Amino acid sequence: MTSRIAAIAEKMMEYDRYDIRRINHFMKVYGYAAVIGRQERLDHRTQETLEIAALLHDIGIKISEEKYQSSAGPYQELEGPPEAEKLLAGFSLDREMTERICWLIGHHHTYTDIQGLDYQILVEADFLVNLEEDHVNVHGILRAEEKIFRTASGKRLLHLLFQTETA
Repeated sequence: MTSRIAAIAEKMMEYDRYDIRRINHFMKVYGYAAVIGRQERLDHRTQETLEIAALLHDIGIKISEEKYQSSAGPYQELEGPPEAEKLLAGFSLDREMTERICWLIGHHHTYTDIQGLDYQILVEADFLVNLEEDHVNVHGILRAEEKIFRTASGKRLLHLLFQTETA
């Protein structure tokens, strides 16, 4: 973890202070995204963009719950990018990277027309965590693999984490 990513992780932990469930969620998504990105051989800049987006991907939840009494995906995608931009303002990211991070946050619950390997990996990493946290059964896991997973690395992790053989 680079020092900038570590500092952003800590800032995100401050943002979600005392909410260990949310903090654990984004840290797990970050971990899986980092592993998949490295296995898929992303270039350094794309890897860093992905890892930061993974840390901040659910930053819109708090405001969504306040404004709409819901943490539904469309609200997160709407409210997340402005919050992420505020949080990232204190870090030396160039405009293009900040815009891509915010775009990824603003689309991480949209599973059609996935554009870019960083986007695909973010979705897969979030799915790996959500499948476990939501206690999805083997049929749901296999459906997710068929509909969502595209990277060889993401599929390998899916099969390492979950027993997918049906009895």
